Order: sequence, then C-alpha cells, then structure tokens
Amino acid sequence: MARVTVEDCIKKIPNRFDLVVAAAQRSREISNGVAIEIDRNNDKNPVISLREIASEAVDAESLQERFIRSMQKNLIKEVASPENEPSLEDEFAAYLNESGDENQSDDNFMINKINSDEEGSFLDVSEESLKNED
Repeated sequence: MARVTVEDCIKKIPNRFDLVVAAAQRSREISNGVAIEIDRNNDKNPVISLREIASEAVDAESLQERFIRSMQKNLIKEVASPENEPSLEDEFAAYLNESGDENQSDDNFMINKINSDEEGSFLDVSEESLKNED
C-alpha cells in the first residue's frame, strides 16, 4: 500500500498549518469513536485522518469548523468557572491582610530586638560633649 505524504494532502488543504489542525481534529474524532470513512488497513488514527483528507472522504472545511467549535466549548467552560472562585477584590483583601500580618510581626521583632539591645548598647552623645572632650 502506498504511504500518504503531505504532498497528497496539500492539494486539498494548501496551508500546511491548516492541514495539521484538520488532521489532528479528525484523529481526535476517530479516537473518540466516530466512524472512519475508508479502510483502516492496520494504520494509526493520524495516518487514517490524512488518508481521508487526501481522498476527500471528509470535508476539510467542516473539520476546521468542528475544531473551532471544540475550542469554543472549552473557552465557555473556562469563562463559566470563575463564578465559584473568589473575586479579585476578595483575593486582594486577603493579600493585604496577610502582608499586614507579616509586617506587624517584623515590626514586633525589631521592637523586641531594640528593647533587648538597650541594656548593652551605646548611649547617644551630643556633638557638644564630643567637642568638650578635645
């Protein structure tokens, strides 16, 4: 049996990128159980999809339309899911509360550090007392 080449399919779909999209869509359909239009001949799904495109057993335009529809369904699912998620304002408020707690704990640490260092720390000396020492 002759192998399917890209040159056979390019005659049907001139753009190689569109050809890849159409063949991938058809391969997914075959994997999902859609009936194939030609003999399988022990070939894998991508080869079958390319053979179907080359023999015009499937319409290339309808494959592209089905691909677009499948992507639109995924987009709608992604847009519909944020209703269950917290709003941006809630996330921002939570972030501010968390960062405020971190800053407070750092401030408390520094205050405690300063208080503990006062016992063995140096005293502030004015410039006048320094001048008088000379």
